[in-house]
Amino acid sequence: MQLNPYLFFNGNCEAAFKFYETTLGGKIEAMMRTEEAPSDAQCAMGDSMKGKVMHAFMRIGDFSLMASDSPREHFEKPQGYAVSLNYDDPAEAERIFKALSEGGTVPMPAGPTFFARFFGMCVDRFGTPWMVNCALQTCP
Repeated sequence: MQLNPYLFFNGNCEAAFKFYETTLGGKIEAMMRTEEAPSDAQCAMGDSMKGKVMHAFMRIGDFSLMASDSPREHFEKPQGYAVSLNYDDPAEAERIFKALSEGGTVPMPAGPTFFARFFGMCVDRFGTPWMVNCALQTCP
């Protein structure tokens, strides 16, 4: 079994995925726009989805990240979760945290804690909540 996050965006999925691809060293393998769907499916999605991403898939190392734009009338601000990134190198964790938090918010500033050499929480400029961690010791 594989567990993969699926993110919903408020019309900025493509920009977010391009940013994640560069920042996290991923590779976008698919980005299907609503115009690529059959016409009956396009009608079902409504006008608010014109020009939006219906499904995106990115590979980051051995992991996958998926996403799409949500119809405006159904979009809800992300809450109650965070995408967790774990690094072996504190310098790399700090670099990623700085990039993700730029233009966003930082509910928990990054730095050493009792459980990590580096840990911080941010919400990026696209609204995605992240936890960036470099544990005291490597966990399985």
